[in-house]
Amino acid sequence: MGLIKKNPAAVPDEEIEKLRAKSRFRPLTSRDLGVPEKRDPLASQESLDEFTAETFTKYTPAEKAELARMYTPEQIAALEAGEATINPRDLTIQGRLRTDIYRMPYIDDFAEHQPIIDKRPPASRSRKISPPDPNARFMNTDEFVSDLIQWADKFRVGEPTGTLRRLEDFVPEEWKKVKEGQWPGEVRDDAHKEFKKYLQEEINKAAKQQENGGVVSGGPTDADVLSYIIERSVMTDKNIQTQSSLALALPDKVPGVAGLYKAAVDPADEGLDETGIYQDLKRRSGMSVQEILALQCKTLVVNYVSNQTRMGKIQSTVTIVVAGNGDGWVGLGYAKSQEPMVAATKARLDAISKMRPVRRYENRTIFGNVEAKVSGTVVKLFARPPGFGLRVQHRIFEICRAAGIYDLSARVPRSRNPMNTVKATFEALFNQKDPEEIAMGRGRKLVDVRKVYYGGATQ
Repeated sequence: MGLIKKNPAAVPDEEIEKLRAKSRFRPLTSRDLGVPEKRDPLASQESLDEFTAETFTKYTPAEKAELARMYTPEQIAALEAGEATINPRDLTIQGRLRTDIYRMPYIDDFAEHQPIIDKRPPASRSRKISPPDPNARFMNTDEFVSDLIQWADKFRVGEPTGTLRRLEDFVPEEWKKVKEGQWPGEVRDDAHKEFKKYLQEEINKAAKQQENGGVVSGGPTDADVLSYIIERSVMTDKNIQTQSSLALALPDKVPGVAGLYKAAVDPADEGLDETGIYQDLKRRSGMSVQEILALQCKTLVVNYVSNQTRMGKIQSTVTIVVAGNGDGWVGLGYAKSQEPMVAATKARLDAISKMRPVRRYENRTIFGNVEAKVSGTVVKLFARPPGFGLRVQHRIFEICRAAGIYDLSARVPRSRNPMNTVKATFEALFNQKDPEEIAMGRGRKLVDVRKVYYGGATQ
């Protein structure tokens, strides 16, 4: 460095770069730090075989015996078939296994019992373990009551719950299948006497078994009730114990939750609005679902917009829809969403909710000539005689057909931007001059003003 300070021009540039890049500290290797060097399993064929044998070991006889105790023979056969399919050498060549202390347990050892993942097998192996019922569902009220009675019968006093003898059991055989109202008087009286006597005997039997201040011996303890709440199955699987942790799907209608998060279907809709997308529109507009579906709706403009954000380009769709009843009512809907179908649905609902009446001359054309300008787009509409038809561009054609206008011509002399064309057409239709206001301003009768619009041509 002293040489550079004295005469930097005398030292070549290569030497200067070497001096600048050279560190003041001596580099240390893993051997200097006492860290054992890692071997490369792919260095040679011997190292590959040695690493494969050490890393992917086969099951020992003790491990196989442990697996046989925890799994069925069919499951053992599946494990052996899976291990025979995978070649350990391929795992060594194509994959890498972390050996640091922070490694994740990527390889699952089925010989080790993990309480979080594995379900504890039952203590008794005497009875056969059945697989879980795939058709099991949550019990309804009647099934839950029946299951509760079945559990309570284990602690019963006297006759089992729900199995007491009935009144029909005290009549002769020929009258057991006959309704009580059809029994003869003597048979009915004898049956009632015997039934009351039987019930009194059951009451006396239960009273004799009460001891220690009215505590019935043999009843369920607090531990039994807690075990029933925690361990008893709430599914219709007959409370079977399995070694599988298969999660059963929820039913379509969960008791206590069904109907809370789904709008009730109106019978007047006749099944036309099962999803309920027209319910809010029906309430605000006063129309039925049948009337809403009968409206003419047409998509006029679909624009795809991409917004650049820090998360990338977020694409969305802008949709304009026209809706009308074909008889003087028309509306324009605008919606934006990331999903095209959602944008179309929202725009259609918006157009129906914004429908307004538009003026029509003789229910077929407009009152005179109108013009509207939106941004750089100018739309000129001209009234035409009967039978002229709609000689306009396709977007204006759909608007006129939804509004119930059949004789019209139009010109778009300047910009033909689709969105501005639609907006200018609506502005022109709703800004027609009212003939009554013109007549009042001129001091004329309405019939005199309408003469100049006869057939759409001046006289």
